[in-house]
Amino acid sequence: MTTTATPAPAMHVEARGWFSRTEAWLDDKGKGAWIAVMVLGFIFFWPIGLALLAYMIWSKRMFNGSCRSRRHVGIHATKSSGNAAFDAYKADTLRRLEDEQGAFEAFLQRLRDAKDKAEFDQFMEDQAKSANADSDKDGATA
Repeated sequence: MTTTATPAPAMHVEARGWFSRTEAWLDDKGKGAWIAVMVLGFIFFWPIGLALLAYMIWSKRMFNGSCRSRRHVGIHATKSSGNAAFDAYKADTLRRLEDEQGAFEAFLQRLRDAKDKAEFDQFMEDQAKSANADSDKDGATA
């Protein structure tokens, strides 16, 4: 059995592997490690610090609770305990929590939509009042 896919150039794979390993190591250390590396980047060569800051914002590492928790949630959720009854209970509980999370996110979206609609309706009402006031001024001066 042979594969016909061509491997990526070794230099590209190594660079990507190095970056991925560094990113994983910083994630394991937490947000403080990312901030420390960013500050050191600013101290030694400011464009590196700026690039790290942009990457942290773009990848949402700057504003999430913890880099470590995001990486390990999936690993622990699928790991078997060796006890079939507990694993079934855990799977059911996780499924229920995911359903509740989805329902809560849908609720929040409905709240945002309702707020947006109320703000838009208020804007349109203000525009209509402004247009009526302008037409009343025009009618009074004519």
